Amino acid sequence: MDAAELDALEEGRGALGLEPFRAIAVGGEGAERFLQDLLTADIARLAPGAAARSLLLGPTGRIRADLHVLRQAEGFLLLQALDQPRSIAELLAPYALVADVRLQEVPPPALLAVPTPGAWRFVPAETPGLVRVSPQAVESWRIRRGIARFPVDLDEDSLPAEAGLDDGVIVAREKGCYLGQESVAKVRNLGHPPRVVLALRAEAPVRTGEAVLALGGQVGLVTSVDPLDGAAVLARVRWEAREERLATAGGVGLAPR
Repeated sequence: MDAAELDALEEGRGALGLEPFRAIAVGGEGAERFLQDLLTADIARLAPGAAARSLLLGPTGRIRADLHVLRQAEGFLLLQALDQPRSIAELLAPYALVADVRLQEVPPPALLAVPTPGAWRFVPAETPGLVRVSPQAVESWRIRRGIARFPVDLDEDSLPAEAGLDDGVIVAREKGCYLGQESVAKVRNLGHPPRVVLALRAEAPVRTGEAVLALGGQVGLVTSVDPLDGAAVLARVRWEAREERLATAGGVGLAPR
C-alpha cells in the first residue's frame, strides 16, 4: 500500500478486486420482493447494473450482515465480506423456503469494486482509468473517512444507529416493512442507541482492541486503526461518554476528528 492508492480512492479512481467477498446469486420471480421485504435498502429502486449498500437485521434490529446488492439483468448479486460471522445465504435461507426464490453461492464475477462513501460502484475489470488498490488501502481510506464496518466496528449486538447507518439510504425510511424495522424506528423516534462509533485521532500509536477510558472507567474499545499512519482511529463507546474526554488504557489521548 502506498499514497498513490489512497489518492486514487479519494479521487474515486481506486478499484478493488472481489477476492475478499463471497457472492450469492438471488434469482426467481420472487427475488425482488424477497429482498425488499428483508433487507434495509430500497432494492426496488435499483436500476440494472446499480448497487446499494444494505443491512440484514434480526427481529430486534441488531445487525446480522452488511452487504452490497447489485442488480443484474436477471436477478441480483449479493456481495458480502468474507470476515462476517455468517454467510448471507445461510441467513436468508429460512425465509426462502416460502418464497419463489433461489439462493446460490457463485464465484465472484469479473468486476472491480470502486469504493465511495455511499453506494459502491461495480464495473467491468477492463474499465479504463482505474487504479487497482489493496484491501489494506481500502481499510485506511474508510477509517480516515470515519466509515464503520461490520463486524469490525460493529458487532452482532449493534444497532444501525450506532454508526449513523439509519440514514435513509442504507436503511430506507420510506419503503415498506423490512426485518427489524420496528426496532430501528423506535430508536430513531424515541431514544438513542446504547453505543456509538466515533471517528477519532490518536495522539500516539494505539492498537485495535485497546480499552477506551472516561467517566472513571472503561467506556469502550478502539475498533479500527489506520494501517498507514496509526493516527486515525474508530472507537465504539457508550452513548453517555460520546462527548467526554477520551483516552486509551495506555494513556493516549483520543480527540474528535
